[in-house]
Amino acid sequence: MRPDFAVFILTYKRPDGQRTYRALRSHGYTGKVFFVVDDKDPTLDEYRKRFGEAVVVFSKERYAALFDEGDNSQDRRSVLYARNASFDLAREAGVRFFVQLDDDYNGFYYRFDGEGRYGNWKLDSLDWLFSEVADYLAATPFASVALSQGGDHIGGGAQQDVIGSKRKAMNSFFCDTEKPFGFVGRLNDDVNTVISNQRRGRPFLTFMGAQLNQAQTQQQSGGLTDLYLDSGTYVKSFYSVMFEPSCAKVGLLKDTRNNTDGHARIHHVIDWAGSAPAIISEKWKKNHAC
Repeated sequence: MRPDFAVFILTYKRPDGQRTYRALRSHGYTGKVFFVVDDKDPTLDEYRKRFGEAVVVFSKERYAALFDEGDNSQDRRSVLYARNASFDLAREAGVRFFVQLDDDYNGFYYRFDGEGRYGNWKLDSLDWLFSEVADYLAATPFASVALSQGGDHIGGGAQQDVIGSKRKAMNSFFCDTEKPFGFVGRLNDDVNTVISNQRRGRPFLTFMGAQLNQAQTQQQSGGLTDLYLDSGTYVKSFYSVMFEPSCAKVGLLKDTRNNTDGHARIHHVIDWAGSAPAIISEKWKKNHAC
């Protein structure tokens, strides 16, 4: 694996439950891995016993003063601070490119084969894929690139006739320290960050050709589960409305995985056309003589 790249696993109170680390190694990743843990994590010593120098520590209080949390709460059970700290941690580790991952992934997959046919195949060459994404970040204006998630593929092959992309990024964030950006909002930080930055000219992208698989939210203890259960999905979704009311609202999402009675759950709804402006090339500009 190229030496200027690292994986940052953002984790809290789960020194024993590192699914992502196991998945990375089983899918062919041989590069650097760091566990990003805050200095108030009660299990910090256990992380250090298990992973030694791979544990990197940051202060939530420091980054709370640098970025907009979206509220005046002192409850900082949020991944927001770790996401913002990652840029500094990458520089300290001597790497230019990195990807932020949660700690509960159990697999990585290709959604298209070499002939462009839609399906699902185990991805066993993460070194190659991560290197290609780093090269892409360096060569394009994108602030960050993400891998797709299961929900992006609803509809299956009928909806995926080409290997495309979406103008969003969630869950996984590939980043370049030479193109830093700030994450915002204590809850729903990924959505808040993408729509806020894109409306200001920093584009994001999800690559549909590869997918990560993650445990269902609120099914595993620790991490953000307790915070989501405490505040509810309405509060979580409304953070995006506060940051970008022109393209975000609270709506209903039918969750077919977790209920069978037809009930929908509260969720954010984003007008992606409004979040990702289509900028017309200067070559189409018409100059009119006065």
